[in-house]
Amino acid sequence: MKLPRRNTEAELDDFAALCERLSGFEERLSPEWSDGYLSALAAGPRAVPIDEWLPKWAGEAWERAVADPEDELRSRRILHARAAVLADQLDPEAMFDAPDALRLSPLMMDWRDEDRAQAAADGVPEEDLPLLVTGADWVEGFIAATEDFAADWDAEADDEEAEYFASLLAQLSALLLPDASDELRAHVEQTYGAAGADRDRLIDEALFAVQDMRLWWVEHAPRPETRHVEKTPGRNDPCPCGSGKKFKKCHGAAA
Repeated sequence: MKLPRRNTEAELDDFAALCERLSGFEERLSPEWSDGYLSALAAGPRAVPIDEWLPKWAGEAWERAVADPEDELRSRRILHARAAVLADQLDPEAMFDAPDALRLSPLMMDWRDEDRAQAAADGVPEEDLPLLVTGADWVEGFIAATEDFAADWDAEADDEEAEYFASLLAQLSALLLPDASDELRAHVEQTYGAAGADRDRLIDEALFAVQDMRLWWVEHAPRPETRHVEKTPGRNDPCPCGSGKKFKKCHGAAA
């Protein structure tokens, strides 16, 4: 089995530092949100060039935070290093060979009660504290990428296939729900029954769902229109214009 690539600690540190710098101009660009965004690009139906996704991902923050050509080149290399690893982790051939292997390794903050207490001390409104759960920011980034490239994610599928894809999205969206919420309890009961599921299992199932999305797109990605080229008649064949002359003495004469 082909093992998935992993970023080095230095590469992850560089990625986190770049995202933190950009988040000073665009708050949503945390390392976790950005990692979810890049994961969606890797899971989608086509390889999106960096010049296409970078403006949507960073917006004006890129020009404001990245100071000069040398800085931009280094920053692009940092992004490429993370994006390339995510693409390898979601390699369809490797996943087809080992369908039960969890390959995707996301960047997620492990939210605990003490972290939420610190967030409250930092001024986060009390009503927002339950939303600070592991995986939520990552999923929000993932969903943002699917919305930015909605045309790519709009595929024709029959009802059964569309329902299956919707179930994969539901596994992701479950990570947005607070741990004690009625919505999450209902999702867990419907999906896992009496066995239940804790946050760690929900995260694993969400990551498997992303892997299954990548495989789904291998089979359902929009295909380019087939070009039909009319066969050129032979020189002694009747001209297709209907003149009754041989092709070589009619339209073929000018060819």
